[in-house]
Amino acid sequence: MAEQLAPDSEMEKLVAALSASDGDDIGSIDILLSEYPNDPRLHFMRGSILAGQADHIKAHESLSRAVEIAPEYAIARYQLGFFELTSGEADRALATWGPILRAPKDNYLRVFVEGMVHVIRDEFSEAIAKFENGISLNQENLPMNGDIELLMRELKAKMDAGAGGNNALDKKSNDDASATSAASLLLGQLGGNPTKH
Repeated sequence: MAEQLAPDSEMEKLVAALSASDGDDIGSIDILLSEYPNDPRLHFMRGSILAGQADHIKAHESLSRAVEIAPEYAIARYQLGFFELTSGEADRALATWGPILRAPKDNYLRVFVEGMVHVIRDEFSEAIAKFENGISLNQENLPMNGDIELLMRELKAKMDAGAGGNNALDKKSNDDASATSAASLLLGQLGGNPTKH
């Protein structure tokens, strides 16, 4: 697999170029992809940028390709599942996250995914507890902690407004009509466009 990966020096140049362009220029990624089409890191970076640009179809393609090339690439798998969830595809996200849920119990990605499962069920208190635990475990991807903290604040606001809570499966008909359901909350994370892929 090493021959498929761009050299570290090239990756460092790419990160510098992305930083200089506010991180949204995929041209430099595409140049490296033309030389290293099977580097899952490049597909992951491309998919993440496209998701931020709300190019949902191409983002899903790039994130899926990263996971297809390197099924063990846990952060790409997590991001693909999160993207699927925010696109209204909870079942697909759960399938994507399956291998992460088999990781050790102290793996921060596993704990974050367990929290997302609680969000899907509108079990906001349990989700927040999982997210807090995941943040305490996550020392390798600190920007992700900020994203999770933002989601936790939104969950807490929904709970304070009386929209969240437990036993959501018992009141499914109400949740389907609720503007503050977990699905709409997560859709807001990527601009609220529930595009199917």
